[in-house]
Amino acid sequence: MVAPETRLRVLALYKELHRLGRDYPDPAYNFHGKLRGLFEKNRHLTDKAEIEKAIKLGEYIRNETLALYKLRKYRHLKRMYPSDSMSGPSS
Repeated sequence: MVAPETRLRVLALYKELHRLGRDYPDPAYNFHGKLRGLFEKNRHLTDKAEIEKAIKLGEYIRNETLALYKLRKYRHLKRMYPSDSMSGPSS
């Protein structure tokens, strides 16, 4: 039996990843389908070490997805404000 704290951590991670998947830039990637598949595949884990390893993988995916969104936002802002407008008046 899995500890209730672990179950709550996994559910919170799933919810957060599901919310992040709404804005995934490539709709052909099927983020939600792959997310559900990963969680279903690990549903029957009972060993605490294996569960912790799966949680760490999920947290890694969350961090990488957040980094992807930040990079996308940065690139958008960079396109909106070209580097020429950032330089001061040339003398």
